[in-house]
Amino acid sequence: MAAQKSVQPAPDTTRRSERSRRAIYAAALELVGEVGYPKTTIEGIAARAGVGKQTIYRWWSSKADVLMEAFLDLAERTARTAGQEPHTVPDTGDLAADLKAVLRATVDELLAARFEVPSRALAAEGVVNEQAGRAFVAKLLEPSLQLYVDRLRAAQDAGHVRPGVDPRIALELFVSPLAQRWLQRTGPISHAYTDTLVDYALHGIGTCPPAPPERGTVGA
Repeated sequence: MAAQKSVQPAPDTTRRSERSRRAIYAAALELVGEVGYPKTTIEGIAARAGVGKQTIYRWWSSKADVLMEAFLDLAERTARTAGQEPHTVPDTGDLAADLKAVLRATVDELLAARFEVPSRALAAEGVVNEQAGRAFVAKLLEPSLQLYVDRLRAAQDAGHVRPGVDPRIALELFVSPLAQRWLQRTGPISHAYTDTLVDYALHGIGTCPPAPPERGTVGA
């Protein structure tokens, strides 16, 4: 009786592709943090990831695309690790609490080395490289800012924000100071700092104006 030839299972190309993709993400983020955006190359990413550069070009058209996708993936995984739902601003009905929760999570990300190093490199490159800057804004910044816009509009609908307020401008009251302080290292960032930004943005810093005089009492 002839011996039966054992049948080997077919390789799982999906699992292999996912491993390669993860390796490429990690390599791209490590390199941009170590040598900066200009010196990061597709060849360098491929070598560190242990894949052929044709593998990278099969999925992405440029190193900018690789880095942006890797960064988005990092942000999503960081949020999930912190117990946050990525790509959302919560709506519990308490606007101040919701904004504070998201900004606290943002502080945690900005202070984490694995997030801070590549994000600083990408942000710095975006200042001097118009194409990289546009990609950074379009793929990373604007989608995040739109989440704040949507939450503030929901607050307007609920009567918690004045009808005439422009949400796109309003969000800059708490987002922009945090970004500036982090980028320029003008001071420490913390949960207490972003909580204060939200309080100042929602409640203002001036005293309440005096009530207008009742009709008939002017000049009395």
